[in-house]
Amino acid sequence: MMNYTKKLHTNFMLVLLILLSSIILYSCSSTRVSENESDPGQSLGIVSIPNLRDMGGYKTVDGATVARGLVYRSNQLYKISAEDMLLLANLNLKSDFDLRTASERNAKPDELPVGVNDIWLDVLADDPNSGPANVISLIKDPKQANIKLGDGKVEEMFREAYRQFISLPSAQLAFRKLFLSLGDENQVPALFHCTTGKDRTGWAAAALLTLVGVPKEVVIEDYLRSNDYILPMYTTLIEGFVNAGGYPNIPVAILGVKEEYLDAAFEEMQTKYGSIENYFSEGLNISVAQQAALQNMYLKNK
Repeated sequence: MMNYTKKLHTNFMLVLLILLSSIILYSCSSTRVSENESDPGQSLGIVSIPNLRDMGGYKTVDGATVARGLVYRSNQLYKISAEDMLLLANLNLKSDFDLRTASERNAKPDELPVGVNDIWLDVLADDPNSGPANVISLIKDPKQANIKLGDGKVEEMFREAYRQFISLPSAQLAFRKLFLSLGDENQVPALFHCTTGKDRTGWAAAALLTLVGVPKEVVIEDYLRSNDYILPMYTTLIEGFVNAGGYPNIPVAILGVKEEYLDAAFEEMQTKYGSIENYFSEGLNISVAQQAALQNMYLKNK
């Protein structure tokens, strides 16, 4: 009888231990999910689309919060696995805004869930040979790349490209259509992207976050996160370039982002228009009322 009681007690303690472990594990898991949800700017973790990120969650200078689940920024939507396509479908997107050139789209057309409207807005139509539209081709020949892109030339090329995001007529037209569409409740949730999701997409994201009142240092932090998600994709390419005699800084400058690139766009915007609001109203012909509607749509607790 005593052995039976002892055995029963042991089994009870074992069940209790398993139950407590499950509770602790669930609690930790819930905490991690909560932390991830409260930390904006993170990749959604969809392997085929590593730079896909919700733009919501950021706090503005006025204490409002940018709404989640309305607009996403991304790299190109190509060679998406079946499993990842289901995850993409779960975002319930209505619109996909492709900021790439014709050659980029033709080479790697978007792959989308059924029912998503594919909208082409060619930012660099007036300069299709711009660096951001030809990121991979720039490093095919390491020796020529060293000559043409070394000694700071590649950084200047990208700074000029970012200035073009403000000044090119095709860029003004594309970004006007993009932001007006993002302010249309019938077209969101929406996603916008280019090839790597860092340059044309980077400026679009920075401009929108700045307009709704996110502090500049946070906007820059969001912009620089692309390095975390894009550069690892090209590790083999970068290593091959360097092993063939290419300068290590060149592929990183081309495939990644630098604060100086985004600064060039902000400086061009400031020089031409004086403020983000004037850039939207004078550069993009988006009225003050339309800007206010965009802000109200994306801000909570305002």
